[in-house]
Amino acid sequence: MPMLESALTALNTLTKADITEVRSMKNPPAPVKVTMEAVCQLLNVKPKKVNDPANPTKKMDDYWGPSQALLGDTTFMTQLQEYDKDNISPAYIQAVRPYLDKPEFQSDTVKKASKAAYGLCCWVRAMEAYDKVAKVVAPKKAKLQQAEGEYYTLMEGLAAKKAELGAVVAALQALNDKLASMQARRQQLEEEVALCKTKLERATKLIGGLGGEKTRWSEVAKKLAADYTNLTGDVLLSAGFIAYLGPYTAAYRERAVGQWVERCRSVSIPCSEHFKLVTVLGQPVTIRSWLLDGLPNDSLSIDNAIVISKARRWPLMIDPQGQANKWIKTMEKKNQLEVVKLSGGGDIIRQLENAVQFGFPVLIEDIGEELDPILEPLLLKAIFKQGGVNCIRLGDSTLEYSSSFRLYMTTKLRSPHYLPEVSVKVTLLNFGITREGLEDQLLGIVVAQERPELEEEKARLVLAGAENARQLKEIEDKIIAVLSSSEGNILEDETAIDVISSSKALSNEIGHKQQVAERTEKKIDEARAGYKPVAQ
Repeated sequence: MPMLESALTALNTLTKADITEVRSMKNPPAPVKVTMEAVCQLLNVKPKKVNDPANPTKKMDDYWGPSQALLGDTTFMTQLQEYDKDNISPAYIQAVRPYLDKPEFQSDTVKKASKAAYGLCCWVRAMEAYDKVAKVVAPKKAKLQQAEGEYYTLMEGLAAKKAELGAVVAALQALNDKLASMQARRQQLEEEVALCKTKLERATKLIGGLGGEKTRWSEVAKKLAADYTNLTGDVLLSAGFIAYLGPYTAAYRERAVGQWVERCRSVSIPCSEHFKLVTVLGQPVTIRSWLLDGLPNDSLSIDNAIVISKARRWPLMIDPQGQANKWIKTMEKKNQLEVVKLSGGGDIIRQLENAVQFGFPVLIEDIGEELDPILEPLLLKAIFKQGGVNCIRLGDSTLEYSSSFRLYMTTKLRSPHYLPEVSVKVTLLNFGITREGLEDQLLGIVVAQERPELEEEKARLVLAGAENARQLKEIEDKIIAVLSSSEGNILEDETAIDVISSSKALSNEIGHKQQVAERTEKKIDEARAGYKPVAQ
């Protein structure tokens, strides 16, 4: 116990000189006297009877004389160190305990009086404390030993039972593992069955949605393969058409293209035998929308519209009958078209500046044989970067250039003569009316007068046909995009299957409407054909 160990340590620090110092005291302090009395009680040293100074007729116990004799004993320290602390007489303990509460016997007080007495005080207190603990602890130790014996017996039995339980648990775990494995296998098989069912349903949808497309797509693929072979020559011819044939009539264009095709074939450049610009660069849905906006329905006008959409230079249209002018106004009306006349006065510069900045299209009418120098930056597309933004200088102003800006120019001159320096800045296009276009327009006027209901139905069907064609093209592009972007097994892509099946259902519905509309339009065209002699 810590208290005993500290007491023995204090004893070991005492020297012979310390003992001699206490022994030599003639009139020791009270703490020293009380301490030695307590030591004498434990060592069973009897007191000496002396006269009581307060009453000489009486005797009193004096421990100091016996204490000095005890301190002079050479075996004194050995007696203390080897004291039989486990077998202290209860009488000795009873004699010592009254000293424990005395103020003179407190450790701090004794320590101030004498170092040697302090060590002896600690020893006495330690012996009393040890005896008290031993008397309480000994029975408990006996009970502890008995309990430990019973515990070890029980633990041996428990270990045996645990071993048996471990064997049972191991067997149970093996069964549980097998059960879990079987359940996992069952779950896997159920998922595979569900997936197979789902794939079967999706395959049914896919076959139903795309089954009828094989023949058509095979033909399209065959045509695309031929187009791919002729792509080099066709693009070369298209570039030449856009660059050089704009100002000429339809007949001249046809002769020139025929000569170009022969020349390409003579130098082994693959190209289409019967080249047409509309076949190479035309989009049927876009062309249909142009016709709805008033573009004359003849090959010359359609080719001109394609050139406008593909050329890098702004178009200057020779338009004596005003057909191109009317078409541009209708087509760009929804985009807030700005119509400008260079000879009409007004703040033309301000209109051009606003259109350039905000991306509005501009139509300049009644262009002469010379162009206003103010248009030079726009015609040359003199665009430059400033602060990370596309800009252009118009007059004295530097403007932000919108990519949505478009410029159209028309002239009513029938056969204008433009200098080369003008021709290289614009795309010249001949929009002179053709017999085919004029006949179609006159037929529309005659039928509108004689059978207005036919012309209205014709216009309605043309609009519906254009919308149907646009939707069909979008759906086909969507299906192809889904098929090309799908990774792995497409039957595992539920979204792709749903998109394809729903798109195909809508496509079939629109296709049916388109067939009905085409049959109705054919009947109307047959009825309109009766008025052709008048139009001619």
